[in-house]
Amino acid sequence: MIIGVPKEIKANENRVAVVPAGVETLVSDGHKVLVEQKAGEGSGFADEAYESVGAKIAANVDDIWAEADMIVKVKEPIEPEWPKMRPGQVIFTYYHFAASEELTRAVMDSNCVAIAYETVELPSGELPLLTPMSEVAGRMAVQEGAKYLEKHYGGRGLLMGGVPGVLPAEVLILGGGVVGTNAAKMASGLGAHVTLFDVSLQRLRYLSDVMPANVDVVYSNRLNILEQLPKADLVIGGVLITGAKAPHLVLREDLKLMKAGAVVVDVSVDQGGCIETIKPTTHEEPVYVVDGVLHYGVANMPGGVPRTSTLALTNATFPYTRRLAEVGWREACIADRALFLGCNIIEGQVVYPGVGAAFGIEVADAELVVTGG
Repeated sequence: MIIGVPKEIKANENRVAVVPAGVETLVSDGHKVLVEQKAGEGSGFADEAYESVGAKIAANVDDIWAEADMIVKVKEPIEPEWPKMRPGQVIFTYYHFAASEELTRAVMDSNCVAIAYETVELPSGELPLLTPMSEVAGRMAVQEGAKYLEKHYGGRGLLMGGVPGVLPAEVLILGGGVVGTNAAKMASGLGAHVTLFDVSLQRLRYLSDVMPANVDVVYSNRLNILEQLPKADLVIGGVLITGAKAPHLVLREDLKLMKAGAVVVDVSVDQGGCIETIKPTTHEEPVYVVDGVLHYGVANMPGGVPRTSTLALTNATFPYTRRLAEVGWREACIADRALFLGCNIIEGQVVYPGVGAAFGIEVADAELVVTGG
């Protein structure tokens, strides 16, 4: 198989989808790997490192899209890339379709095979290709929130952990999954007081057992959230409904309950966000203010720490990339139910229910489409 690794062109996205060690394995398996010039530079991998293990470096990205049977990326194809997608071409990456009807329609029109990292799901319910980036984003959410609480950024002028005689910051975290758990670890480690919300009592019991004393766990409902919002200095959104649009747990009208200079960091922005007033921002212009509250909505947060993120991501994605290359997408997805669930749009047909529900698009029977039945 010919595998293409283009350079990411989304703003401030420095990750790369395959590292030289992965290329070496793919080449030894008998595949041809095309890597765009400087694709790995942002993550600290020079072209020479790829060439030394058998990759072909391509100066023109159009050649990669035209020749590759499978494109492996980090972020969803953006508008300049849409005309390059081909019928039957496998594109393996993060998509978050439910947040963008325009992207969904473009992928449908291309008739490519879109397999999404974020919906590959193990029998346990774990999302193995989303987990590493959720770990990074959860930790970064606290790092960025702490920064924007500083006065010269427009925040309240608070130190997360306070000092003896001065109370620490109040951190409210919506969602006790991977993002929320990592955020709670970081915020509590800095000495903040953390209130962590989730709708699963089983999850809350677990978190209550493992979290330190400065983390309180609370059942998530609207009344409980509204009770805590006036106390919050930093609100972190970490809500995930696999493959579907995130529900709005904090509405525009709720911002009036919050303190001037409070900060919200919504990690779920790439699925539409759980804060109604959130919108995608970039690392260059990460924040904006609504009703006196700073909003941080960078949709590719892990791209800010690309060396860590690339290594964490490719550790998880590469075994699936190798399997797709080895036996082809149909056989790989039929043999592995987790990978099967990564199928979102197959040759013009939406096969993932959450994507169809987001835009009122008819959902085809995934079993029939994937098996070719």
